[in-house]
Amino acid sequence: MTELAEGRGSPAEIKRREAALVLAALPANALLVALDLGAPSATSEALSAQLSQWRETGRALCFAIGGAEGFDASVLARADHALSLGHLTWPHMLARVMLAEQLFRAQSIAANHPYHRAGRP
Repeated sequence: MTELAEGRGSPAEIKRREAALVLAALPANALLVALDLGAPSATSEALSAQLSQWRETGRALCFAIGGAEGFDASVLARADHALSLGHLTWPHMLARVMLAEQLFRAQSIAANHPYHRAGRP
């Protein structure tokens, strides 16, 4: 996990600086998933299936959570996929926990573990 310090300056400048840092932190040939408010959201089952496909690529899987100003266009252009955790705005620390839980849930679904409780109404 790489955490970036909160930027200072105009929103455009903050986004440009954060983009340079995010892109520099990516391993070579990484599969980047940008968590972005404007991206489509997925069900837990769909995320589980997508996560399995991403893992099958053999590429390092990296998730990036946008800064307070959102992503610079260069990050979204580099991203292999974009995903939203929903239409509500979440603090970054909470978004991390929500992502971790959804990754755990996705793995549980793939392993047919009862954690997800798919039969609930």
